[in-house]
Amino acid sequence: MNKTDKAAAIESLKERFQNNDYFYIADASTLSVEQVNRLRGICYQRGVSMQVVKNTLARKALEQLPEENNYAPLFDALKGPTAIMFSEVGNAPAKVIKEFREDKGERPILKAAYIASSVYSGDDQLDLLAKLKSRDEVLADILTLLQSPMQNLLGGLKGQGSKLAGALKTLEEREA
Repeated sequence: MNKTDKAAAIESLKERFQNNDYFYIADASTLSVEQVNRLRGICYQRGVSMQVVKNTLARKALEQLPEENNYAPLFDALKGPTAIMFSEVGNAPAKVIKEFREDKGERPILKAAYIASSVYSGDDQLDLLAKLKSRDEVLADILTLLQSPMQNLLGGLKGQGSKLAGALKTLEEREA
C-alpha cells in the first residue's frame, strides 16, 4: 500500500468514525472464509457494516479527530487482527456477535465498543451492550409511559359517562 492509498484509507476511516456514534472493534481472526461470509451476511441483515482494517490506519484516523470525542481508550484495542463494525443502532453489533457465537463458538471477540462518547472495553461487556436499548426503543418506552395516564383518564371518563347517561335515562323514565 503506497502513501496515497494509506492517506485515502485514513481519510475514509476518519469520515466513517465521524459519521458513526456507534462502532465496535472486534477480533474475527481464525474464522474461515465461510464463517466470515456468514458473519457479514448477519451484519448486512441487521444494518451493521463490518470492515477489516489495519490497526495503524485506524489509529491515525482516530488521532485526527477531536479529542473531546474520547477515542484514546480505544487505542489499546487496536492490536492484532481487527474488524470494525459500524452501526446506526448502538446494540446492533453486540447482537450480531452474540447471534453468530450461538452457532460458531467464541469468535468474534469484542475488543472495545464506542457508544455515543462512552468506551466499553473487553469481551465481558458484550452482554451489557446487547441489552442496551436503542434510541428508538427508549423513545417508544417514554411514549408509552406518557400515553398510559391519558388512556386511564379517558377510560375512566368513558366509564363514568355511561353511568351518568344510565342515571339520566332512569330519571327520565321515572318522570314519564
